[in-house]
Order: sequence, then structure tokens, then C-alpha cells
Amino acid sequence: MQRSTGEITEWLVPLAFVATTSWLIWHLPAFLLDWLPYTSDSMRGQVEAIYLRADVTPNLGGIFGGHIDIIDMLALILTPIIAVIGARGVRPAGMEFLGASTIDRAALFIGRVTMMMIAVMTVVMLYEVFMRYIMEKPTEWANEMTLWFASFTFLLSGFYAMQQRSHIRIFLLYDMVPRWLQRVFDSFSTLLIVLFAFFLVYGSYKQVFVNKLYKWELYGSAFNPPIPATLQPMVLIVITLVALQAVLNLFQDWNKMPEIHTDEPDQDEIDALKRAVGQD
Repeated sequence: MQRSTGEITEWLVPLAFVATTSWLIWHLPAFLLDWLPYTSDSMRGQVEAIYLRADVTPNLGGIFGGHIDIIDMLALILTPIIAVIGARGVRPAGMEFLGASTIDRAALFIGRVTMMMIAVMTVVMLYEVFMRYIMEKPTEWANEMTLWFASFTFLLSGFYAMQQRSHIRIFLLYDMVPRWLQRVFDSFSTLLIVLFAFFLVYGSYKQVFVNKLYKWELYGSAFNPPIPATLQPMVLIVITLVALQAVLNLFQDWNKMPEIHTDEPDQDEIDALKRAVGQD
């Protein structure tokens, strides 16, 4: 049966997720100042000055006299709600692997989010071209904004690629051995991924979450976005998700029948291609 995709909600829900998370990331210093108070007055003053310069809604006033305003709180509440709605309602395309777990659906939804982020980047670049060459008034934020979104897209795509089993693999030796030995190879590769993720997070979490995120390190350009403060923590978060997905893949594929990987498409791939273009 052909699975219906392309409904308007499959565009709007990921786009709404991009909007709320972008707002949260941009206003994250408000939450740091109110919920994780700084013991150093100089550090607090530095982060507060950065936040006051970047606050999109400075006239709303904070809740209970703090820095978090009503829109910040709404974005915080709506983000997980939108994520759950998106993950539960995501529909795999003809060539996509659905999976059985919640994290599989989350990975599929993240794939949709990255698509929307690419669309946002395209709009930003078109706007910059128009302003620079037509209006002769170039922006100071479009380049860094595009770089920022592209970095998030690159990182999140790794999580989606792991769920889809579309990461690079070399099958020369793998296809020559019996299934029990393939399981040994799969277990060993998953162990390496988990160990890499563990030591990466263990060795750098203080540098990343304290020196970069908590101190809200900026990029240093005219626009000066908090790229180091947000991307470096995202690396650790995504590599943890990738390791978790790798473990789930190992269990889900444990009883999978042996596959022979060739350059020739098999019938399943041909059928998937037909479904992807709307043919029965």
C-alpha cells in the first residue's frame, strides 16, 4: 500500500519546530540567568549585556521580574509538544526505513526538520542576494545565519543517516562471511561507536557546557551569533543520539537475513523507487 506523504502538516510541523527551537536558542541566556545563576558578578554582567543586546522582545518584561518573558516560556512549552506531534505523525517516504522505536520516529522527524532548515537557508541567501545586488544594502547577519543553520543541518543529518542505515560502510569482507560473523562485526562496530561517543562526551563536556555554553561564547563577527556556545554542545548531543541509534539498529537488525550488496539494484530497491515517484 502506498503511504501518503507530502501533506501540508508535514511541512508546517517541522517548520514550527525550527521556529520555536531557534527562538529558544537565541534567548537561551535568559534561562541561564534566571535558572542557573552565575556566582561571578563579572560573568553574570557579561552574559546579561549580551542578552540585552540580542533580546528580540525587550519591552515585554520578564516573568516574576526575571529575564524570561512570556514568549520565551511559550517557546519552551511548545517545542517538546511540537516534537511529539511531529514524531508521532511522521510518515516515511517510499525509500525510507521507519523502524519500530520512538527514537526511530524522532530521527525521521529530525530528517524533516533538516529539510526545513535547508529551505530557511535558501530563503536567507536569496534575501541577501536581493539586498546586496538589487538594493545595494547588504546585511551583516545573512552569512553567519546561513553558516549557523548549515552546521545544525550537518550535525542532525548524521542522526538521520544512522537511523536510515545510509552511513558509509565497506561490505567487501562483510558479505563474504556467514551471518553469525556479520553479527560479530556489527557488535564490534557498535561498541566502537559507543566508546567513541562516551569518551568524547566524558572528555569535553566541561569545556563545552561550561566554557562555551554557560559563558555564552560568541562568534566574533559583526553579527556575532553564539555559534561556539551552541554548536559545540550540539556535537555532544548528536553523537550521543547517534550512539543510541546504533545500539537500537544492532538489536533491530539482529535477526535480519543476510544481504548481498552489489551495484545492481534489487527488486526491493526498484519497488521503493517506484513508490517514491508515485508508481505502483
